[in-house]
Amino acid sequence: MSRLEDRLKNLSPETLRSLQRGLEKESLRALPDGSLARDPHPASLGAALTHPHITTDFSESQIELITGVHREVAGCLQQLTEIHQVVCRHIGEQVLWATSMPCFLPTDEEIPIGQYGSSNIGRAKTVYRIGLKHRYGSRMQTISGLHYNFSLPPEAWPDLQAADGDRGTAIDHRNASYFSLIRNFRRHSWLLLYLFGASPTVCRTFVEGRKHRLQTLNETTLYMPHATSLRMGPLGYQSDAQSSLGVSYNGLKSYAESLRAALTQPYPAYEAIGLRRGDEYLQLSTTLLQIENEFYGTIRPKQPIRPGERPLHALAERGVEYVEVRLMDLDPFSAIGITADTIRFLDVFLLHCLLSESPPDSPRLIEILSRNRHEVAERGRDPQLVLTRDDGTQAGIARWGRELLQECEPVAAALDAAHAGQPATPPDAYRDAVARAAAKLADPASTPSAQVLASLATSAAEASCLSFALARSVQHRHELTSLPLPLDAQERHERMAVESLAAQQAIEAADAMPFEAFRQQYLSQPLLL
Repeated sequence: MSRLEDRLKNLSPETLRSLQRGLEKESLRALPDGSLARDPHPASLGAALTHPHITTDFSESQIELITGVHREVAGCLQQLTEIHQVVCRHIGEQVLWATSMPCFLPTDEEIPIGQYGSSNIGRAKTVYRIGLKHRYGSRMQTISGLHYNFSLPPEAWPDLQAADGDRGTAIDHRNASYFSLIRNFRRHSWLLLYLFGASPTVCRTFVEGRKHRLQTLNETTLYMPHATSLRMGPLGYQSDAQSSLGVSYNGLKSYAESLRAALTQPYPAYEAIGLRRGDEYLQLSTTLLQIENEFYGTIRPKQPIRPGERPLHALAERGVEYVEVRLMDLDPFSAIGITADTIRFLDVFLLHCLLSESPPDSPRLIEILSRNRHEVAERGRDPQLVLTRDDGTQAGIARWGRELLQECEPVAAALDAAHAGQPATPPDAYRDAVARAAAKLADPASTPSAQVLASLATSAAEASCLSFALARSVQHRHELTSLPLPLDAQERHERMAVESLAAQQAIEAADAMPFEAFRQQYLSQPLLL
């Protein structure tokens, strides 16, 4: 019996039915002509600083929708749908952009940066975004994605630790298990880019003034013929400065230590920007990373933070509570950006990563993994593409992918068995998700990235990436506004909006510390205990 199967049998049906998940979905607000909306975040939706489910990301125009933690896939999707319904009723004629790559963009200076009020924490969030603008440009920050948060339920860990024969502390075992998951995820996440990548094209405005290897599809659209997710390739959410960071995921200590220098030592290029210009802050710090969230990882270990707390401090003090998957493109064929089938495949994939043998990483392996990810992002549907395994041998995507899916089959079978008879889960739903993934490996034309290109090729109305995305965005708006929104849901969201505005005002009223003292105090927190 493999290590995966041996560990899998120690997860009870109750545990497998109780996997915890949540979604964070970013979308640009766009005008009916497909250009970026530049008005402030609607006040009727509440305060972006304090609302639990509706906030903004980099830009005032970039809404982020956040679900709670759910043990049922259907409940998670239902809440995300409800939040979409509420937002659509508060943005007038605007639409939520359906694709990860942005709509028609103005100049960097005209893209509005997120505003969070006059409190110290609110100012810090805005200054951080100003720093991102100076470091990378605003256009790159307008790329949107969907983050998938995943964890085992708390009751699963004692049984798994006992089965592993681990006599250490519970928190150390949980940390080690999640970092094991992360290492395997980084090894095999190229498969997710192939299966779910949906950004093979970009608008010319996105790369204006930048060097690139894209080909011309038409007057407004650039692409790569075999690309799956340009968002996750060198032209997407990447940083040349961060490419020197060989962050290790061999454990919490090595992870924190490999980020510490980037968070504490000045970086010459960012020192040249400067910290302030008169009373205007240009960035939070002159280090390579202003704060931990600036590190562009495809997956992060996470611990909920307390007010004013740094993420690494939270991890060091209370350990890893969940992982955040950050490489999923928005699904332009879904009104809310993701489907139940995709979630179920992610559950299978992440359990496979958690339960399988997970050798340590190394600088050489980190380089291989980065190269594999970029190759699949730009050439994933190329039948000639080969990837590099840990041992340096090469394998084609179809062959390696089939091997991984075969290893996932016992996980899918166990999840189906655990959900048998549950009304919210169709029979064989998890095995069907794996089977559909196998079908995409056999037929690259059935992948989302290929379907996007096919839509552009066959429809005069969707002949550019902008017209395709706009048509999808309008269709999604119609679907969402046509759904009934129960009165109790409307009233609940109205209360949350009012309460969030009051909460922001309370934070502002309670502030007594000058911003500079707050900034220095925040950045001086110990990163390891």
